[in-house]
Amino acid sequence: MNLQYQLKAGSYYLYDLRDAPSAVTGERRFKLKTDTVAIAFDRHTGEVHQHGSPTRIQSWAAHTRRRLRAAGRLEDANDLVVVSGPLPVDELNKCLRVAGHCRRLLARLASLPHGKLQPRAADPFAWRQAA
Repeated sequence: MNLQYQLKAGSYYLYDLRDAPSAVTGERRFKLKTDTVAIAFDRHTGEVHQHGSPTRIQSWAAHTRRRLRAAGRLEDANDLVVVSGPLPVDELNKCLRVAGHCRRLLARLASLPHGKLQPRAADPFAWRQAA
């Protein structure tokens, strides 16, 4: 998959890496900009069905569950999971690249860090506190 999320200025940007960077700015045009992100996937297989804006993904999932239940496919409807919020960008991108990674994400969801927190730089004065 050639799609990749990046976190810039507190927003998630989705880029298609097949697009050529601009000759003027050197950056690709983004496909989506959102403050939080959602991903819909199958609980058992980890197959990603949809990702993007939480409102759109929740709506898609509700409609899909309704259609599956109407067709008598209750297990499939119940296996459709939507995870949304400020997810870590590296985990989100792994879900898009690695088949089945969403299952692992779901299992570790409670222990994942807040997606918009950037890792702190090492404290240059930490050695003073040790003394």
